[in-house]
Amino acid sequence: MKGSGDQGSEPTSRSVAGTDCCGGLGNIDFRQADFCVMTWLLGHVDPLDPSFVAAALTITFNPLYWNVVARWEHKTRKLSRAFGSPYLACYSLSITILLLNVLRSHCFTQAMLSQPKMGSLDTPAARCLGLALLGVGVVLVLSSFFALGFTGTFLGDYFGILKEARVTVFPFSVLDNPMYWGSTANYLGWAVLPVPAGAVGSEARQPHGPAADGAGGPDLHGGPPVRRALHR
Repeated sequence: MKGSGDQGSEPTSRSVAGTDCCGGLGNIDFRQADFCVMTWLLGHVDPLDPSFVAAALTITFNPLYWNVVARWEHKTRKLSRAFGSPYLACYSLSITILLLNVLRSHCFTQAMLSQPKMGSLDTPAARCLGLALLGVGVVLVLSSFFALGFTGTFLGDYFGILKEARVTVFPFSVLDNPMYWGSTANYLGWAVLPVPAGAVGSEARQPHGPAADGAGGPDLHGGPPVRRALHR
């Protein structure tokens, strides 16, 4: 019995050794890793820019906020009791959601103005792509809103405000979450579109590398380029 037990333990030890390839992560030399993709990405994104950080925080916080509050209301009904009506509670939450969305859009816009711009996006094709994404996004968002109604859009089901039947009309007939897809398309389209000429911060969004005829080069007249844009 002892011999059979020893033989049975051998495959286990070999399988453990097989999963621990190269002796574990401690034996991997990260200095030999190819970071060319990360270097290319950091050439077009400044993650330490305050506007970029603010945009990332609002994009992350907003859906977390309304999902947590809605689930908390669904379990406790404390908002409905505090406002005396589930409709008033839902309207109050919707106001905070709209204000947070305005803040998110503002932070996103400022981040797009301050971040470097890929030269390949300053083309008519990129403009058409951005406009097409914005068009699709607007259609999905507006059609979702009209299909769900105000309370349906702003999480009314968590407040006990239910519709008579499941919404299956367009765009829910083609997508499960058209509001989220539409919002994503809107922001992606705005990111692809070129910055309007004369916009504050547009100088900072130019492609890296030398510019023709000295454009975008060293400031020979004094003062940062953004400040000069403000006085134009």
